[in-house]
Amino acid sequence: MDALLSAFVACGLAEIGDRSQLLVILLCMRFPGRQGRVLAAAGLAALVSTGIGAAGGAVVHDMVPFRALSLMAALALLSAGIGSLARPKTPKLTVSPRLGAFAGSLAVLLAAGIGDKTQFLTFALSARSASPVLAAIGATLGVLAAAVPAAMLGRRFVHVVPLRAVRIGIGVVLILAGLGFGLDALRLI
Repeated sequence: MDALLSAFVACGLAEIGDRSQLLVILLCMRFPGRQGRVLAAAGLAALVSTGIGAAGGAVVHDMVPFRALSLMAALALLSAGIGSLARPKTPKLTVSPRLGAFAGSLAVLLAAGIGDKTQFLTFALSARSASPVLAAIGATLGVLAAAVPAAMLGRRFVHVVPLRAVRIGIGVVLILAGLGFGLDALRLI
């Protein structure tokens, strides 16, 4: 259960104001009235991306000592926190209208999700907890928790949510969590 909750919180926070969330907004604007299909594609893309990360974490779990895995989780949280402090580049959206809302969104979001901080967080948390399925489910739900309001509000999302302040707050929280994990792994606290 620890893997589910920690992946949900960490990935949900890391996604707020991230490129993937902005892509969901752009895709919903590109395919008006098809927010459900865009969200379904976002969920599947997140499941594939986090599933790959969780599977990698499961492989590493038995090969690396627990303290090193905790340090890796600390680095993932620190990296996500620092990434949240940086302003994301506005993504460019090139989707062929012939692909449709679901397939086009899936292709774009899969490309954005591979190698993303969410995948790294899922990898690290899965490796630390030895629960890859729960880590992948939690991370996917976290990504969707950030995507749903973006899809429902569309362009208004960036006007309603003070993204700069939210990203700074989330960055600080993730950095503090990463420092806590790191100090605990080094047995300094």
